[in-house]
Amino acid sequence: MRKAISAMAFGASLLATSAPAQTVQTAGGAVKGTDVGAVSAFLGIPYAAPPVGENRWRAPQPAKPWTGQRDASNYAPDCAQAPFPPDSAPIQTTPSEDCLYLNVWKPAAARAGAKLPVMVWVHGGGFVNGGSSPAVYSGQNFARDGVVLVSLNYRLGRYGFFAHPALAAEGFGGNFGFLDQIAALKWVQANVAAFGGDPANVTVFGESAGGMSMHMLLQAPEARGLFHKVIIESGGGRDRTLPMPTIATAAKAGEAFAPGLDATALRALPEEKVTADLSMMTMAKPGYSGPMVDGRTIFGASIDAIAAGLYAKVPVMVGANSADGFPMVTDKEKIFEAYGDKAPQARKLYDPAGTETGLIVGTMTSADKMFIEPARAVARALTERGQPAYLFRFGYAHPDFQKAMGGAPHASELPYVFDTVAERGQVKMVAPEAAVAKRTHDLWVAFARSGKPDVNWPAATATDTKVMLIDEKGAVHIEDPYRARLDFVETLAAGN
Repeated sequence: MRKAISAMAFGASLLATSAPAQTVQTAGGAVKGTDVGAVSAFLGIPYAAPPVGENRWRAPQPAKPWTGQRDASNYAPDCAQAPFPPDSAPIQTTPSEDCLYLNVWKPAAARAGAKLPVMVWVHGGGFVNGGSSPAVYSGQNFARDGVVLVSLNYRLGRYGFFAHPALAAEGFGGNFGFLDQIAALKWVQANVAAFGGDPANVTVFGESAGGMSMHMLLQAPEARGLFHKVIIESGGGRDRTLPMPTIATAAKAGEAFAPGLDATALRALPEEKVTADLSMMTMAKPGYSGPMVDGRTIFGASIDAIAAGLYAKVPVMVGANSADGFPMVTDKEKIFEAYGDKAPQARKLYDPAGTETGLIVGTMTSADKMFIEPARAVARALTERGQPAYLFRFGYAHPDFQKAMGGAPHASELPYVFDTVAERGQVKMVAPEAAVAKRTHDLWVAFARSGKPDVNWPAATATDTKVMLIDEKGAVHIEDPYRARLDFVETLAAGN
């Protein structure tokens, strides 16, 4: 069931006098949006048919055209998922299997053919949680600054990433959620000009699972030509970030979830059975594989795919946060024991004085392995293949996060990227944050406009040891303060 979210829920920045709503003609029909101040928003536009009934576990099908004006003032449902209460970007809708919708924000004054830069946001959430409705993902301030911002939903959990012997017999099975993202980008190519966007200047960006999705888009043949620049935020790049099974292994997990069912019975399963309790808290349980190497959207680990020349040759911004880890273990002795004969070296790098908390050591060691070193490896590999890559690290941490985690935690950069810090619910805004948000947001906008985020930010090299550090001091291209740690992690990845 669709939950209405009024335009006033976009955030405090939208509490301005509304102008008359605009109507835009898309290929599927006319959509009537909401004008607030200098920005027009069009929410809940279908980019594919509802993936229900016979469309469950199939590639996205064309949306049915409509007559008259479609009300585009409310978010459509985010995709079916189990609740994840700790989420720093909580969805604002009642999730549903019927969820293949997207949202568009544009400058109110922009008319068809204006050729503004386009940015397409793909949310994170471990491929099991999240959506396009969180307040911090509002495209309001991108549109304020001359960008047409599109955000989209894609199928999650077993709806989006599922293989099963019965589907294999039909020739189906795999990364349906990734096919949704590609279908949304095709919609952008067909329709964004009507909103004033330039279909020849599309930047896709995503964080965490969304960042991993950027790696998919870069290597998937079906996505070629649908975008022109990419921003990867905390998207990993090595197998250890999110080891992806083969489709055959994923089918075994699907069979364990639904043993003995044929395709008809699978598609008849009630939504609550398919969703069950699958969330970021439970995703490691048996019976769910997550994304897989399906030979259509994913062909292998990112670093290997880059080396094989499978990536689209477009400019890429890639990076992670300064404390971008998941401290699954917080006992320092156990953390260092896991390094085997390299434990003394690890201890010297991560806890030289023996005074760090187990939480900080667990955060930093996992951050380097999962996101920070892989981002550097990706930047180096891309530039070695002859395409511009810009390496960043988001280093500003709210004082509460700095004290607990030792830096900027996973996903904490997003309110600054979207310039929506006031909408963040975890902690109260403090004085430096407005300037950090402006600088971060401006870099993302500049990259979308020109493919270069800043005149003082050189592209990476194949042996680069520098990084663009974004923090309360601004954005400075410096020798990487984590270099020794990352060199160590790189040797471990190489098996040395």
